[in-house]
Amino acid sequence: MAETFEERRWTSADDLSLYYRDYPGPAGYEGPPVLCLHGLTRNSRDFEALAPHLAETRRVIVPEMRGRANSDYAPDPATYNPAQYVDDIERLLAELGITRFIAVGTSMGGLLTMMLAAAKPGRIVAAVINDIGPEIDPSGIERIASYVGLGKSYPTWVHAARSLADTFQPLFPDYDLDRWLESAKRGLVVSQNGRISHDYDMAISEPFKSEGGAAPPDLWPAFDALKGVPMLVVRGELSDLLSPATVSRMAERNPAMTSVTVPRVGHAPTLDEPEARAAIDALLAAI
Repeated sequence: MAETFEERRWTSADDLSLYYRDYPGPAGYEGPPVLCLHGLTRNSRDFEALAPHLAETRRVIVPEMRGRANSDYAPDPATYNPAQYVDDIERLLAELGITRFIAVGTSMGGLLTMMLAAAKPGRIVAAVINDIGPEIDPSGIERIASYVGLGKSYPTWVHAARSLADTFQPLFPDYDLDRWLESAKRGLVVSQNGRISHDYDMAISEPFKSEGGAAPPDLWPAFDALKGVPMLVVRGELSDLLSPATVSRMAERNPAMTSVTVPRVGHAPTLDEPEARAAIDALLAAI
């Protein structure tokens, strides 16, 4: 099957070569593209099912943050922080001449969506925020800190899948081995020594684990920059990062927001679930 995207690169202010996938969308499409932003340890493969679906009606851009997959690793680990990621994205948007866009942000990508909105209000046409909010449950941060940057590797994909199951089964109780294999192949890669390893720079854990490094201290003002913007908040029923109370507060502050809960899924929904996909389609159909 032929790829539906073009592989492209852009350059950061500190001369890193960064990677993105460009799904061109329908011939002649000139509307706002969809910008898909992945989570902390993730990459563009997280959107390998959603992006082609969205590209049936719109152009879709899927960047990989510095230190992930095909993007250069940063020589200075301190640059693995949300403010730097936003700066990198701004350079991509400027290079592509994109002034208005639809944002789809999973976890860290949702935080970046809020920060992009605060930086230049009015340019985000609609937003999907996946299992993250302006308030983050500390227990979820502690759980992520317990495994990020450990640098484990595995002899086969089955070993990698079973390791993911050992770590994340409580958050995805219905996953079978095939689903864990799919998850492994999105987040891991065959390394040069032939072993299966996580596809990110282990140094991203350094700023994340520092005090206040997981997210800016007060994101409510950034979230408020999206007030009136059509928005969908997706929450995993078993999420330990986004609470129902925070979702309720978000809805109070943005009357244009809807939400959906994906049953028997924790952090974070893949956005391939039927409930999530239907809600995303409904949001975009109204744009």
